[in-house]
Amino acid sequence: MEAAPDLSAVSALALQVDLLQLPPEIPAPGAPALRGVLDHLFAHWLSLPDTVALVSCLAQKAKANGAGFAGGAMLPSMMMQGGANVPPLSPRSPRLSRKPSGVGGHSNRCASPLRPATARAVKEVIPQFYFRDGRPLPYEQKRQCVSIIEQLFAGHSNGLRIQEFRMVTRELCKLPSFFTTVLFGKIDKDNTEFVTRDAFMDFWVNSNMMTMDSATQVFTILKQPDHDYLTKEDFKPVLRDLLDNHPGLEFLKSTPEFQERYAETVVYRIFYCLNRIGNGLLSLRELKRGNLLDSLRHADDEEDINKVLRYFSYEHFYVIYCKFWELDTDHDFFIDKENLIKYGNHALTYRIVDRIFSEVPRKFTSKIPGKMCYEDFVHFILSEEDKSSEPSQDYWFKCIDLDGNGILTHIELQYFFEEQLHRMECMAQEPVLFEDILCQLVDMIGPEDDTFFTIKDFRRCKLSGHFFNVLFNLNKFMAFESRDPFLIRQMREEPSLTDWDRFARREYIRLAMEEDGEDASNASGDVWDESLESPF
Repeated sequence: MEAAPDLSAVSALALQVDLLQLPPEIPAPGAPALRGVLDHLFAHWLSLPDTVALVSCLAQKAKANGAGFAGGAMLPSMMMQGGANVPPLSPRSPRLSRKPSGVGGHSNRCASPLRPATARAVKEVIPQFYFRDGRPLPYEQKRQCVSIIEQLFAGHSNGLRIQEFRMVTRELCKLPSFFTTVLFGKIDKDNTEFVTRDAFMDFWVNSNMMTMDSATQVFTILKQPDHDYLTKEDFKPVLRDLLDNHPGLEFLKSTPEFQERYAETVVYRIFYCLNRIGNGLLSLRELKRGNLLDSLRHADDEEDINKVLRYFSYEHFYVIYCKFWELDTDHDFFIDKENLIKYGNHALTYRIVDRIFSEVPRKFTSKIPGKMCYEDFVHFILSEEDKSSEPSQDYWFKCIDLDGNGILTHIELQYFFEEQLHRMECMAQEPVLFEDILCQLVDMIGPEDDTFFTIKDFRRCKLSGHFFNVLFNLNKFMAFESRDPFLIRQMREEPSLTDWDRFARREYIRLAMEEDGEDASNASGDVWDESLESPF
């Protein structure tokens, strides 16, 4: 049961009837209707103009001073005691005011005594986190750097010449030594052939170059001032410095034309691997995602350039150039469909060659319609000989995707396999039905949906190369089916080598033996005899 209401409280209410502007008829204490009347009286009191003004004033003060729910919990009791007899809030100290007096519309607001003082202090001492030219170097580290600079430039009042500057590039800047030429030119803008201490300090220390990561440093040094990307031309000074100073390339100094071809090939390989968009403009993000910086340092530390398999190996360049020269029968430095169909002893189908020359996987840089230039061939051979790499997967996926919708359907796969099947029949090989091949391909790739393949499915599979070989490279398809034990042993003994690395090594041995007049029939690793002609 509910407790009986206090008579004194009811009397107090009765005494204030005039103030509430209500009739004096109030149920007696203990009457059942008293509870409803009290609720009605309170609601009526809240609707009075004076009450509305009072509540609004108190709410605004609570918001202004951050009193929150703690102050709000006191409002009902204050209202019941007369409302107007509320004590004033404590004025805010001028020292804690967020705005000077007269600024803004709330200059007279007061600070709440309930708010912790530490919260305001934390907001006022937030350290700077954005620096337009990069985060400044810590004092101690900057002092050490300046000390090293003083030592390197000691005794050179006029500055350092380019050969003397090589030590600065490698030891102080921690960059490969063949960045010396381009770095020297960035600092010596007036072509005085000297870099002074002050000029180097301005470029490397005061502009916060030394606080950048290595990729950003390389990108900033190589790019043109008004560009936010790198072009193939930007790499030429680095390759020229490499050719002039690397001991493993000294033999090329007597043949300048091959120096130029070597430099071009290295740049083409860099853009093939890093510039995934294929627009010829290398962004900082693409540079950071690649392994170019590691390869640059490896080339600087390794005297045998052929051991730097990524981008810089001369043997790899030799294989690429010789394969192109073999196909370019008229030596005009262009090849057409009839030339490319002979690649790998006629290993490719006509349908896939047509797709390549329709420029679906990549727009040709050749200006002659129907002709592939050397740069286009570099992209082709790298894609053909290592189909497990992501650039190669993109290349061949676009070739097979006839309608360009981003998926490979069974109909598209059958279109390319039909020519393979015909080739097997002409060579007296036992034909394999497409239905059986399709089951093998699905089991091999394991797509998310068995009715089609996406590029994401190939990213997860290590056998993507065999998938494409089944469709348009008969020689490699048969080689995989025969499971050559020699090739399997090679892969197990040297798992770090890519398919391209193994191909380039075999081909270089074959080409070297042919140049020496020796028998190279067992060096190439091809399944078919090199003297066989295409049956078509």
